[in-house]
Amino acid sequence: MIGGNESCSTGPIPVSYITCLTYILGEWTGVEHIEDYLSYAVYLLWVLFPLAVVFLLPGVIVILFYISILLLHIYKRKNELREAYSSDFWDGAKLMLAALWDGHGRIWHGYELHGTENIPEGPGLIVFYHGATPVDYIYFTARLLIQNKKYCHVVADHFVFRLPGFNLLLEVHGVLHGPKEECVKNLQKGRLLAISPGGVREALFSDEMYTILWGDRKGFAQVAIDAKMTQSDQALQALIDKHQKVPGNIFRALMERFQTQKKED
Repeated sequence: MIGGNESCSTGPIPVSYITCLTYILGEWTGVEHIEDYLSYAVYLLWVLFPLAVVFLLPGVIVILFYISILLLHIYKRKNELREAYSSDFWDGAKLMLAALWDGHGRIWHGYELHGTENIPEGPGLIVFYHGATPVDYIYFTARLLIQNKKYCHVVADHFVFRLPGFNLLLEVHGVLHGPKEECVKNLQKGRLLAISPGGVREALFSDEMYTILWGDRKGFAQVAIDAKMTQSDQALQALIDKHQKVPGNIFRALMERFQTQKKED
């Protein structure tokens, strides 16, 4: 026990700082055996820590989205006079947000991007798996913009356009909600376009094995056909019929098809 004239570092009986802190808290609060309560609090923290992480990580993503929106508003206000003189008004903002999200992907997940040499210089269709949150696509487009100076547009569900405060973010990044005619026009303009056929259904009901839930959604293939990105409609339809039931094969088949066409050209 510490006497009235003794400190944590001096006295006939040396004590640790934790013991000293416990004694001070007990004297200050008037609670007896406060060390038992502290031990219980530490135990609860250890038990609930995994749950806190589970809820914290999606929260970080949401915070980053709104930080991105706030930065866009600041960028717009600081550069609004340049808008009348420049056709690339938002290029600086896109690179700024790309650096923000790419940094998060690299630090938090060790994200890396390989195989960009397979992406065509002209129009291209990127078909991707939709996780619980679309961070894979966000990291992809951020790294692609920084590394290859290429920008990829994306098709999003209608509910995304109803999220409060997201209008500017979606407008700057040219996010589409369809229909197929708009997707075809974007490809015909020579742009890269990303589509997740599984959409929200895949985000909600897929599992940790990344099971693809596309059902009968073949609109992305029709977009490629209508944009004349493939020379044979019958060949593309044969790929759909062959690989539709095998997770992941449609993406690989389409990318191989685009790469083959690029080599032939």
